[in-house]
Amino acid sequence: MVSEADPDEAGTSVWRAVGPVAPVRRRSESPSGLDRDRITAATVRLLDAEGLARFSMRRLATELGVTAMSLYWYVDTRHDLLELALDSALGGQRLPVGPAARDTWPDRLRELARGYRELLAEHPWVVPLSVVHPNIGPHARAFDAALQRLLDDAGLVGAGRTGAHLAVCRFLTGGGPIGCDGSGRRAPDADFGLALDVLIAGIEAKTGAATTGGSRG
Repeated sequence: MVSEADPDEAGTSVWRAVGPVAPVRRRSESPSGLDRDRITAATVRLLDAEGLARFSMRRLATELGVTAMSLYWYVDTRHDLLELALDSALGGQRLPVGPAARDTWPDRLRELARGYRELLAEHPWVVPLSVVHPNIGPHARAFDAALQRLLDDAGLVGAGRTGAHLAVCRFLTGGGPIGCDGSGRRAPDADFGLALDVLIAGIEAKTGAATTGGSRG
């Protein structure tokens, strides 16, 4: 999902870079067998296997069988590579594309939330990276667009819509999928389902209040 970085980091995102993501160099000079997609995929695998704390460009180079300096032909910094890996991981979630004949916005929110919960189980490093890096890549934006569409269907506008969007984002990146006890452990399925029901009930209450307020006007 889309989240903004701290102001000091706002200009450093790979997604805000002007021009190519990596420096342009002559193809004949680039290390054989590497490309940015392969490096990003290897980064995701390494983060899944060993975690964020152990990740380094040197460790990644060893995994790929190249020198660490070879990686910098394709990414400018470690920061850029972690952003690319973050968005690549988010691309693994199937998003609800729109209301089907029997779908309601709560159905689609449940699908979105459960899909993100599974993504976090597969890639537990996604949340800590989302906190410290701008999460504004194409897959993050697609996730947010899916969330915005279901909020459209909920009928919320103004402050109510802003609050609902914030509540869903905070739920997904914190207490809902992984629990609120500070352990980082996956919340039990029943607890997650109950918390999601409470979140949806709160949005429905706001939707009803907005409808009532509009009818009084």
